[in-house]
Amino acid sequence: MSPFIFFLMQFVILAYALVGGVFLSFSDFIMRSLSRTRGMGGAEAMQVINREVFRWVFMTLFLSMAVLSLLVAVYGGIFIGGGPGWLMMFAGLVYFIGCFGVTICFNVPMNEALAAMDLTSEDTRAYWTDTYLPRWTFWNTVRTIACCVSSAALLFGLIWVTQAQAQAS
Repeated sequence: MSPFIFFLMQFVILAYALVGGVFLSFSDFIMRSLSRTRGMGGAEAMQVINREVFRWVFMTLFLSMAVLSLLVAVYGGIFIGGGPGWLMMFAGLVYFIGCFGVTICFNVPMNEALAAMDLTSEDTRAYWTDTYLPRWTFWNTVRTIACCVSSAALLFGLIWVTQAQAQAS
C-alpha cells in the first residue's frame, strides 16, 4: 500500500469518527434538549440547524466521505482482497448505505417537511413531537452506529493489511 493510500485511509477513519460524533451528539442530548424547549422552540431551532448545516465544514466532510467510502470499498475489494479487503469494503459500504443512504432516504425528507411547516400550527406541533423527534432520532442513531462500525472496520482492516505487509517483507 502506498504511503498516500495509507494516510488517506487514516483520514477516512478519522472522518468517519468525526461524522459519527456529530450524529452521536444529536442522538444523545441535542434532540432530547430540543424536545424540552417551550412552545415550538425546538422545532424552530431544528429548522435553523437544518439550514446552517449546508454552510459549514460538516456538509463538505459528510458528502466527501460518501465518495471516499465507495473508493475505499472498491480499493479494498479489488486491490487488497482477502480478510482485510473485505473489512475495508464492508467499512465503505456501511458508511455509504448506513450513513449517507439513510440521510438521503429518511432524515432529509423529514427535515424538508419540517422546514416547510408553519411554527404556529398545531399540525406542526403534532409532527414535531409525534413523528419528527422519534423517527429522526432513530434514523440518526442508525447513522451514528454506521459511522462507528465503518471507522472500526476500516481501522481493523488497515491494521491487518499493514501487519500482513510487515510480515511479508
